[in-house]
Amino acid sequence: MPLYMYQAAYTPESWAAQLKNPQNRVEAVGRAACEVVGGKLVGSWYCFGEYDLVIIADVPDNESMSAIALAIAAGGALKAGKTTALMTGTETVNAMKKAEAVAKVYRPAR
Repeated sequence: MPLYMYQAAYTPESWAAQLKNPQNRVEAVGRAACEVVGGKLVGSWYCFGEYDLVIIADVPDNESMSAIALAIAAGGALKAGKTTALMTGTETVNAMKKAEAVAKVYRPAR
């Protein structure tokens, strides 16, 4: 199954609510969200910086990952979310090989 990285930033109101009742929401929500679409949670972490959390999800397809991102966004606890499809080294090398064929037919607009 494809791997995806999902990053999210909480709203100040969400952080305030979590400070009143501290718990690892990333693990609980991430695991359940992945399992309901037929996937699994590879890992979850809180982090510093632009985003407050990251999960790595192993889910069946783009629609499944989109469903997770949409449902979480609709909950209202986030101010931002970002999904990134992850590729293995082998997939990237195969893409590089295919790029050579594409480069032979691609012509930039001028």
